[in-house]
Amino acid sequence: MQSAAQIQETEQAQDMHEQFTQFLLDCQALRFGSFTLKSGRVSPYFINAGAFNTGDRIARLGAFYAQRIVEAQREGVLPERIDTIFGPAYKGIPLAVATAIALQRDFGMPVGYTFDRKERKDHGDGGMMVGTPLTDNMNVLMVDDVMTAGTAVREVVPKLRAEANIHLAGLVLSVDRGERAGDSELSAVASVEQEFGFPVLAITDVRHIFAAGKQLLDADGQPYVSEAIDQAAHEYLARYGA
Repeated sequence: MQSAAQIQETEQAQDMHEQFTQFLLDCQALRFGSFTLKSGRVSPYFINAGAFNTGDRIARLGAFYAQRIVEAQREGVLPERIDTIFGPAYKGIPLAVATAIALQRDFGMPVGYTFDRKERKDHGDGGMMVGTPLTDNMNVLMVDDVMTAGTAVREVVPKLRAEANIHLAGLVLSVDRGERAGDSELSAVASVEQEFGFPVLAITDVRHIFAAGKQLLDADGQPYVSEAIDQAAHEYLARYGA
């Protein structure tokens, strides 16, 4: 039987999933329907990270990342000390900055931010990294938007480890699509966790998004997720879900 504290934690987690889904819908970063992805899969939903294009939106997004990070620290999944938030260029740059600001502002946690250049700079301050310099024994936490196959992580981890003997504390995403990576039976998230040995967390996942979408109402008073879209989601996840 769950304690009162455990029940409260569960309710707060459910609230966060619904709040984040509503935020994605308000920003039009999340749409339901039928969308052909780069992989060729026809998805019943689409997430556009480019929709976080105002100061208010990116600030609110950073606050969600910060909240998820602090939750994971309290659970013992992430270390108490995080030295810098790393965001891979280009989409990860505003995420890293916004998350670092929110951690300081909302939780009093001083943390740096770092991002990579696409090409090494051979003049001025030089190097591959911008922001807080990476040094030995640093706890570095990565942030990104949505992971499809884990390609970006596999590209950036060697860059980080080439800079210094850092500790990769983990990776935080906005949404876990919960889909298999290629021909693997593992999800992209599980595959990266297995390969690199650090936790991959998300603010929410596709199943919670569809559950929330059935409860949340659009401007016409109708659920964002209709019965037809819900059925398409079940079929999609049955086919591609891990």
